[in-house]
Amino acid sequence: MSEETPRPPVDDTPGTASPVDDTGHTQGDLREDVFLPSTYERAVPYELFARLRREAPVCRIPEPAVGPWKEGPGYWAVFRHADVKHVLRTPEDFSSHLGATQIRDPDTPADLEFVRAMMLNTDPPAHSRLRRIVAAAFTPRAVRALEREIAERARGLFAEGECDFVEVAADLPVWTLAHVMGVPDRDRRLLYDWASRVIGYQDADYAGLSTAETDALTPMGRQAVARRPEPRPGVNPRSRAALADMFAYAHALAVSPPGDSVMSAMLRGGLTEAEFENMFFLFAVAGNETLRNGIPGGLLTLLGHPGELARLREDPSLLGPAVEEMLRFWPPVMDFRRTATRDLTLGGQRIRRGDKVVVYHASANRDPSVFPDPDRFDVGRAPNDHVSFGAGPHLCLGAHLARAQMRAVFGELLSWDVTLTGAPRRLTSNFQNGLKHLPVRLRRRRAVSRPPA
Repeated sequence: MSEETPRPPVDDTPGTASPVDDTGHTQGDLREDVFLPSTYERAVPYELFARLRREAPVCRIPEPAVGPWKEGPGYWAVFRHADVKHVLRTPEDFSSHLGATQIRDPDTPADLEFVRAMMLNTDPPAHSRLRRIVAAAFTPRAVRALEREIAERARGLFAEGECDFVEVAADLPVWTLAHVMGVPDRDRRLLYDWASRVIGYQDADYAGLSTAETDALTPMGRQAVARRPEPRPGVNPRSRAALADMFAYAHALAVSPPGDSVMSAMLRGGLTEAEFENMFFLFAVAGNETLRNGIPGGLLTLLGHPGELARLREDPSLLGPAVEEMLRFWPPVMDFRRTATRDLTLGGQRIRRGDKVVVYHASANRDPSVFPDPDRFDVGRAPNDHVSFGAGPHLCLGAHLARAQMRAVFGELLSWDVTLTGAPRRLTSNFQNGLKHLPVRLRRRRAVSRPPA
């Protein structure tokens, strides 16, 4: 990462907001920008979020039809930090279970019933039971036991020359996830493909992605690939039918899982079949996709702020706070959905039982009432109460592991000059804040000899 690197485009492109009426509805077509996946292909609309935080911190957003996906009923969007935290911390009022946690409704009652078995889509006490089953693998103590291997893996990630950093950065989270889950090394690429299909279904480049070389897979990996259904327009990629290959693999792996893996803990935990399949789904997707987006986003942010990069190089003890600031500035997950359990008032708006309520982490992380000068990237920012890992009962189970991986990657990158060689390309998604391509040139920095004091 060189000080001579030209300042690249950073994820803070201004947008505009339309006026807001006294019913909480924004006026004009720009209100759709909050929802439309194409908005985020260009940039996260931070200026629009700022306007809405001031004028309509809780407001109605429409869900127009997008490609094969039909129009939805619309939802209440929540933009202020305090309101976002309140929603996330009160599952008795804002349920993860009633309608699941994605903006898009499941296509059928059967699809909804299936995804409700996922830990992400449960409320206490059911959520507490599922979380306890796998929590031991993600405690700070368990993560510390992995940190040496993670750091060793990070040291081998980079080589001099040109590369797509998005592809390079994917290696560590996928490797770590496979290690934790007990997935054989030969089958790691399947985790990459499943996550791409589920998270990137709004993006034509990712929706049908298949990069695993079948001949290199284990027999159970090859059998799973043979079960992969043909992609069909309009079929929800999160449905059981669309993920038949992933679930076939989960059941095959369960026959003889490594004894100290998350898979073993799942099998010992007395899960139902639907709970087991959904737990595998959750780890296979969320366990690597967040960092696949967060690490390249963190690098692009550093390259866009060379003064802060120089500050971090000069004082590597800032690495921990710098990682937190990268997560605040480039939240890998931009929003999550809840469903109101009763009629209530939030942000001055009357919300009815059954209404969708979507919290915007990306907006909460720029709330000036919590973060002074919120659009400034500051590697020493403290305190840093970002919500990139959520809050409340669903606070990210893998947060310690994610931080360890980011510290390992960026600690290693401080020894390299990184220069952009082309324009970054963003993922088309209204959920994940992702990059599809980040072309760079890597060159190891020469040690600078300092005169004796």
